[in-house]
Amino acid sequence: MSPEDSRQGLLNLLGVYLHTYPHELETVGRYRQFVESNDRCFERSLSIGHVTGSALILSASASKVLLTHHRKLDRWLQPGGHADGDSDVLGVALKEAEEETGLARIEPVTVDLFDIDIHSIPLRGSEPEHLHYDCRFLLRSVGSDEFTVSDESHDLAWVALDRILDYTSDPSILRMIDKVRELL
Repeated sequence: MSPEDSRQGLLNLLGVYLHTYPHELETVGRYRQFVESNDRCFERSLSIGHVTGSALILSASASKVLLTHHRKLDRWLQPGGHADGDSDVLGVALKEAEEETGLARIEPVTVDLFDIDIHSIPLRGSEPEHLHYDCRFLLRSVGSDEFTVSDESHDLAWVALDRILDYTSDPSILRMIDKVRELL
């Protein structure tokens, strides 16, 4: 698959996302510009930034979300990680969610992007400060809500939607919680 073909799927997802969330035009524009300008946008080795995939996971009852206390960043976040060359960003989000939570069965609520975010990752060791162009999907636990804490986390927690501020005030997570509330 050519670099253009591998990026087209993400550009299509961004087009659908913009139609759903037209008020996020500026962020979508920055994201599209990055993808269109960098044929290695899915590669972690692209030092200015790269595409990542993450998941806001709803409990089976849809009353809670699963957050991870990220070991490297020391913050409560949604599970996710690097695409590492994989242009199937939903597949990346599902893989990362499964690896980081140990949930037995999770599935997408929709195959469309639920949220996008562009955020800075600080300098760490030999890795320079860079941007993550995060594709976020809404997933749901469809089996047991029992999780396993991976080596990438200090902890995991099911957090009731109305208790999210007990864990984080990150605007991008709060934005996703608002979107969940609109769906329910």
